Amino acid sequence: MGNLAYKVRQTENYQPNQSPKTQPTRKKFRFSLGEKVLGIIFFAAVIFCAIHIISNQVSIYHTNIEIQKIEASINQQTKTNSDLYVQVQELSEYERLWEKARELGLDLKENNVKVVQGN
Repeated sequence: MGNLAYKVRQTENYQPNQSPKTQPTRKKFRFSLGEKVLGIIFFAAVIFCAIHIISNQVSIYHTNIEIQKIEASINQQTKTNSDLYVQVQELSEYERLWEKARELGLDLKENNVKVVQGN
């Protein structure tokens, strides 16, 4: 009897006429209206942020160019000022002034000279 139960069980499990299992068709996933709206808003926000970042970078670039031009102008003016200061020092030397005075006919008279000392 044990053998008969085994055969019955075997025949229940084995079914040669059964057709092969087909995969169930999957339903296409569709976004709901709310998900579509959220997706569009997210995409618009990303585009807005990208444009904003790029415009800020362009503004920073132009500002840096202006700063470099101003710094170059300052350096040029500083060089010009130092050159003019050297010229002033050279032109105001005592020997040069005395020579110019003689060329103009001025003469040093000892009794007209007053010495002023600064404190």
